[in-house]
Amino acid sequence: MTEGLFVLTIIFVAYVVYVAVNEHKATAKSQKLEAKPEAPKVTVEQPKPEVAAKEEKPAILNSAPIKKSTPASTTQDIVKKGLRDPKTGEVATHYNNYRFTKRWIKDALVSEGLLEKVYKNNELDAATESAIKEALVKLEAMDKYRA
Repeated sequence: MTEGLFVLTIIFVAYVVYVAVNEHKATAKSQKLEAKPEAPKVTVEQPKPEVAAKEEKPAILNSAPIKKSTPASTTQDIVKKGLRDPKTGEVATHYNNYRFTKRWIKDALVSEGLLEKVYKNNELDAATESAIKEALVKLEAMDKYRA
């Protein structure tokens, strides 16, 4: 008995949703038809009397002329800070946290002899992290890994 009541309730809810959606579509179509553009209104513009414009310069405390500076070419000034993988050419710019550092950077630290091994997250302590930061600074200075 309850199963039959459940099925009838589902059918009724589906019918109500169906009717509501169709009414929404019908009203949207009728609103589009009603919103046709009306004939453009013609307005007559009256000529405005010309007023003599006075150009006032703002008072500047220092009467020195303002120099307009042109921006220097920024393409030469942009220096990418990061490490470049010599094998793939990938550039990593975020490697401050050793836990989230890419694997190739960790391997490069070990292969260059800056660290004795790749540390696991549970092996990190204050002394190890300071040694890692010093090793990263040395790795950044190497031309092979410079981006």
